[in-house]
Formats: sequence, C-alpha cells, structure tokens
Amino acid sequence: MLSFVTRRIAAALGTLLLASVLVFLAVQALPGDVATQVLGKDATPDAVAALRGQLGLDRPAWERYADWVGGALHGDFGTSLVSGKAVGGEVAAYLGNSALIALVTVLFAVTGSIVLGVLAGLYRDRWPDHLISTASLVGMSVPEFVVATVLVLCFSVALPWFPAVVLYGPEASVGQLLPAVWLPALSLAVVMAAYIVRMARTSVIDVMASEYVTTARLKGLSTWRVVTRHALPSALLPTLHVIALNVAWLVGGVAVVENVFNYPGVGKLLLSSVQNRDLPVIQAVALVSAVVYVTCNLAADLGAMALNPKLRTRGRTR
Repeated sequence: MLSFVTRRIAAALGTLLLASVLVFLAVQALPGDVATQVLGKDATPDAVAALRGQLGLDRPAWERYADWVGGALHGDFGTSLVSGKAVGGEVAAYLGNSALIALVTVLFAVTGSIVLGVLAGLYRDRWPDHLISTASLVGMSVPEFVVATVLVLCFSVALPWFPAVVLYGPEASVGQLLPAVWLPALSLAVVMAAYIVRMARTSVIDVMASEYVTTARLKGLSTWRVVTRHALPSALLPTLHVIALNVAWLVGGVAVVENVFNYPGVGKLLLSSVQNRDLPVIQAVALVSAVVYVTCNLAADLGAMALNPKLRTRGRTR
C-alpha cells in the first residue's frame, strides 16, 4: 500500500514538473511582443527595450523559467501586467469563486448521476434505463452554453427566480455570489452528470453480470445488499476517474459558462488575460489548473485503492 501511494505521488510530482515546462513554453510561444502589447503600437523602440529589460524578457528562457518556478513554489507568481497586483492573490480570489460553483455543481451532479446510473444499470433495457439513457445522451450532446441560455430564459426571464448575470467582482463574498451560483451550477451539472451516468450504468451492468454477484444472489442475499455491499464498490472504481476529471474541469475554470453569466471565476480571468497578453496571470492560471487536474487524479487513484482490496495488497503478494 505504501509503495503504491509513493509511486502515485512521485508520478504526480513528475507530471506537474512536465506541465510547468509545457505551460512556460506555450506562453512564451504566443505570437507578438508583450512589451509592445503593453505600451501600444506607438511606443518608441527605446521604451519597448526598457520594458523588456524590466520584465526580464531579454534574459535566457531557462533563467526566466527557473525564476518563475522558484517563485511559484513559494506562492509568488509575479505581478500582473494589467492590474499591477500580485498574481497569486488575484488568481486566489477568482479560484475561490470557481471552487464555490464547483462545490454546488458536484453536489448536484455526482450524487444524482451515480444514483441514476445505478438505476439504469439495474433496470437494463427497461423503461427507467431508456429514460435515463436518453436524457444523458441529450445532456452529452447539447453544449453547456445552450443549456445556460435555456436556463436563463426559463428562470431569469420567464420566471425571475435567479439573476441572469453576476454583478459583483472577484472580491465578492459567498453571500453575494450565492444567489447567482445556481444557474451556472445547474448548467454545468447537466453536462457533467451525463458522462458520469453513462459510466456508472456501464460499470453496474458489468459488475452485476460477474460471477461473485451471481454467487451472492445464490446465497440468498437481498438485491439491496448485493448492490450496496458487492456491486456498488466495484462499479464505482472506473467511475471515480470520470468524476475526478470532471471536478478538475470545474475547478480549473469553465470559461464558456462563466462568461455567459459574467461569473468572476478562473475561466473568465484566463480569457481576459489572454486578450490583454497578461503573461504572468496566464502562466499562473495554467499551472494552477494543472495542479488541480493532477490532484484530482491522485485522489481518484487513492479512492480506487480504498475501494479495491487487491490494490492495497498488491505490493505484499509480489
């Protein structure tokens, strides 16, 4: 067990190191000159050269990468070229807002989709399965911005229950953002739940056809006990990774939905930073998103180990 955890943590750290290199190279490869973008096209060559020196753009790439990674390890991502604020604090404010919408979305999507997926698998080829499968296929096919637009028309225009857009900035409190969180969260939950339902249904069907479930039924165990004690833990194993990827997708920033609702999240920050060529913010958001993805995948692997005894004893049987 300890060996498994150690290997997964080492792999996660290696992935983050590789991701930091790719993020840095990708940002540096963006077309155009940052100093010219900041000063404008009418800037003199001397002013552009001075700003490039101030930003360290005249230094070798490996030196700039080493300084950036070293600062990032201490939470220092530099200063925003647009706002002049510390990038770490600015990203943290937007990230907290994205975490709020992700939390509400997960409460809707994960719990509901697992229940629906299990029901669809247990009632395979019957009307509950047909109904749930059709609804999940629709959720997978419709883009999230279409779902968001329909929800706004229904619950902000026709029925003015929720605000259509967020009028607060990134420094807004949870109480200020909470009334405007529900529609974005529901928009994302529809898309997210569709994938989890399909995976959970397939896993339940495979597990219910296995020999050990058949043996448990022959022993006279009730359907509820067979499902909860034997089938569900095994069926959740492949579903955990789908859930982890979707949670990382949420926290990393869902730019389309955040822009539809003018929600001050990481996705909206990333889009505005790309438009303004704010390289320190772009690098920070991309690296934080990579950290979230790796952390969620690591959590899914550890969760799978907790559900599957074979993973816990693999190292002892060699």
